[in-house]
Amino acid sequence: MTIPIHKAAIIGGGVIGGGWAARFALNGWQVAVYDPDPEARRKLDEILANARAALPAVLDSTLPPEGEVQIVESVEAAVTEAAWVQESVPERLEIKHKVFAEIARFTSPDCVVASSTSGYKPTDLQAGSPRPEQLIVAHPFNPVYLLPLVEVVAGEATSPETTERAKALLTSLGMKPLVVRKEIDAHIADRFLEAVWREALWLVKDGVATTEEIDDAIRYGFGLRWAQMGLFETYRVAGGEAGMAHFIAQFGPCLQWPWTKLMDVPELTDELVQTIADQSDAQSGAHSIRELERIRDTNLVGILRALRTTNYGAGRDLNTWDAQLEGDNT
Repeated sequence: MTIPIHKAAIIGGGVIGGGWAARFALNGWQVAVYDPDPEARRKLDEILANARAALPAVLDSTLPPEGEVQIVESVEAAVTEAAWVQESVPERLEIKHKVFAEIARFTSPDCVVASSTSGYKPTDLQAGSPRPEQLIVAHPFNPVYLLPLVEVVAGEATSPETTERAKALLTSLGMKPLVVRKEIDAHIADRFLEAVWREALWLVKDGVATTEEIDDAIRYGFGLRWAQMGLFETYRVAGGEAGMAHFIAQFGPCLQWPWTKLMDVPELTDELVQTIADQSDAQSGAHSIRELERIRDTNLVGILRALRTTNYGAGRDLNTWDAQLEGDNT
């Protein structure tokens, strides 16, 4: 399916919305952003600067000429004549319903209207919408302009045509659309993150580890394996020549041991919140948020380019996108 270059509308220009704006703009789309925050232009320009440094660095081909990113004064001005609308407003259902109702007033029926929600199911978002068939979840990961994964979730009323258009368009942006088979709260990836987050909170609360020690356990160990092979393929290798069945037989019994506290959440008391904040300041406070973003992006570029050399994991999709861009430029 060939996707023409059109206008993208971003409703909510924070970290996620700004990342979407950068992803579209660097792929040559014209972008209109609506965000009433008086600091929206400054924040958006900083995200765009990071994206300009990072995304081209994972490619060998040249991206198309960058599209213009405008801050507009209303939802109507943003979404009129848009081929794709990305909602990234706060995670409150009543706010989202109000925004979707307004979007439907000014978009064409074939426009894809996507939500960045990390928790709500699309059927919940579609309630009361005058055009629910065009509404879908497209849940990305930060930084949106660099990480390829986007979870695509259709609701009960989403048309198959909307899902197919969304997949094709996101692929053309160099992203990896993962179509979620069934609606579920928090989709797929964030359910894993929540499990890890719960256990991390307990380890800090119980004095077992600091925030830095927990991060070290991830970034020096299994995080490096997961970046290339994910969970199940990593464990398949761990099973040796006997494979996955052997791994499960060997390590399955530990699931009956009371190691984790995944069904329980520590109370986020003022004391625990302050402990976490203090440890985080000690760990990372020497850098500003923008400095941390640039460090993160530089590291991700290195990992992604390494994966390209083996044509594995996200590297395979980047190689496919690069070949597509090379063809477009010839």
